[in-house]
Amino acid sequence: MREIINIYCDESCHLENDKEKVMALGAVYCPASKKSEIFQMLSELKKKHNLIPKNKKNPNDNRAYYELKWNKISLAKINYFKDVVDYFFADDDLNFRVLVVPDKSKLDYEKFNHTHDTFYYKMYFSMLKVILNPDKAHHIYIDIKDTRSREKVHKLEQVLRNDKYDYAKEIIKKVQQVRSHEVELIQLADLLTGAVSYVNRGLADSRAKNILIEHIRHRSKYSLTKSTLIREQKFNIFLWESSKYGHTI
Repeated sequence: MREIINIYCDESCHLENDKEKVMALGAVYCPASKKSEIFQMLSELKKKHNLIPKNKKNPNDNRAYYELKWNKISLAKINYFKDVVDYFFADDDLNFRVLVVPDKSKLDYEKFNHTHDTFYYKMYFSMLKVILNPDKAHHIYIDIKDTRSREKVHKLEQVLRNDKYDYAKEIIKKVQQVRSHEVELIQLADLLTGAVSYVNRGLADSRAKNILIEHIRHRSKYSLTKSTLIREQKFNIFLWESSKYGHTI
């Protein structure tokens, strides 16, 4: 039986007219057999920092559920986020890959007979293809972002299977949309993707985010603004360049 790998995906500034130049697609992945253990460890970090989810059996329990997301970073919670980053780098079962499009405004869709949607799917495939292993099975989870999420998930599933000639559904077992507040590893993907996107957008207006960026740089030993070697597994970064790869869109 093939080992199953769970892949948790997130997007940053992926819409065509969102007035942002940079687009980032990222994924955290791990063996499915390790999922429960990892979820438990992330929950323990919340307990350590007194960020315990609400007890649904007790409506009078008003302890806040703190979602692990890039836009939640604050100086008051910076030690929690640094602990999460440390846990990610310490756990050999967790890996991350992100694809960055530095400037969407430079894309010439008409020249290559494409639309933003077809470009989006090709970028998603480019991000995932390094993770996908033909000897293993994969469950891919994507955060629900907009009203077209179901359509996008179905299309991405087709693109991935067709490229891998996976008509028997042995490599891509499923592509499923989920709600990020219910899935800790989608939140972790959001955090790491958001960090890389933030740096590549040239932002530096948040002291808390800057502190975490420097912590990620220290742990990864990467600037976050350049591509890593393709064989880098722990923290893999790919900066897609339209001038260099334009013939592929």
